[in-house]
Amino acid sequence: MRKSRGSKMFVHNAPVRVIVIIGPTAVGKTEMALRLAQRFNGEIVSADSRLFYRGMDIGTAKPTQEERRRVVHHLVDVADPDEVCSLGAFKEAAHQAVLDIHRRGRLPFVVGGTGQYITALIENWSVPAQPADPLLRRVLENWAAQIGQYALHARLALLDPAAAQAIDARNLRRTIRALEVIFKTGERFSAQRRRGAPPYHALTIGLQRPRSDLYQRIDRRIEQMLADGLVDEVRALLEKYPPDCSAFSAIGYREMIAYLLGNTSLEEAIAAIQRATRQFVRRQANWFKANDPHIHWFEAQTGTPAQIESLINAWLTTAPALLQTEEL
Repeated sequence: MRKSRGSKMFVHNAPVRVIVIIGPTAVGKTEMALRLAQRFNGEIVSADSRLFYRGMDIGTAKPTQEERRRVVHHLVDVADPDEVCSLGAFKEAAHQAVLDIHRRGRLPFVVGGTGQYITALIENWSVPAQPADPLLRRVLENWAAQIGQYALHARLALLDPAAAQAIDARNLRRTIRALEVIFKTGERFSAQRRRGAPPYHALTIGLQRPRSDLYQRIDRRIEQMLADGLVDEVRALLEKYPPDCSAFSAIGYREMIAYLLGNTSLEEAIAAIQRATRQFVRRQANWFKANDPHIHWFEAQTGTPAQIESLINAWLTTAPALLQTEEL
C-alpha cells in the first residue's frame, strides 16, 4: 500500500459525511453496504485488513467482480501478500479515499470488521510514526523463536495491557511492532495512539445476529470457501510467496498452509478455521460494544434495510457544524 505525502481536508460547503457499517464477520455487512451504497449514491471504502491483498479472494470473502461493478470499492487489492499494510498506511489511504469520494459529490461508506482500523480512521488516531529498527526487530523475532509467539505476547501484556488486548496473540508481526515501539520510545504503544479532532460527520451502523445464527453462517461460509477452491487458492499463493508472509496470518490461510505443508489434516485445518473465526467474533465484540451510544445497532434480518434507510435519510437532513481537519 503506497503512502502519499499527506493532505489536508478543507472546509467545504457541506461537511464530510461518512457512513460506517460495522459488525462481526459473516453478519451480512457486504450485502447491506452494497444495497445502501446504491441507494444513496455511495462508494465503499474497505476497512477489512484482509481485503487489501491481491490473490487472497476466496478465504477473505472478498467482494466479487460483479459486486465491485455495482458499487465502486476502495482499498481492495492494493497490495501483494508480501507487503506490510500498517495501520498508519491504511489510515492515510482510507482518508484519501473518503476525501476523493466526497469531492465527487458521492457518499463514502466505510465498511469492515477490523475494529482497530475503523476506530483509528473515525477517531483520527495519531498513529506512532516510529520508523522500523531492523536490528531490534531481528532481536525480537529471535526472542519469539525461543519462547514462542504466545509467550512474547504475554510479555507485551505485562508492559502494555491495552495494546495486548487489541492485538491477536497469533499475529506475531503486530506483537513485535508494539514491542519495538515501546523499547524505542520508552512509552506504551497504546498511549501513543492519541485521538485528534473528529475528521468527519459520521453515522455508525452496527449489524448483529444471535450468536448461534452467526456461527451457523460462519460454518456455511467456510464450506462454501472450500467448495469454491480455497485449498487451490492457497496452494497457488505458496508458489509465489513464502509461507511466513504476514498476510498469511489471516484466518483460513494459516490453517490451509499448515495442511498443505503436511502439519495437519484437512479436517483438522477446517476445525481450526471454525474455532479461530469464532474467537475472532468474540474479539470483534470488544471493539464494537453493544452499549456504545455512538453505534446504531440493527438486527440483520428482513425489514432491517428499510429501517436503516430511514435513519440515513433523517441523518442526511441534519446540519452539523463544518469540520476542518489538520494535515494527517
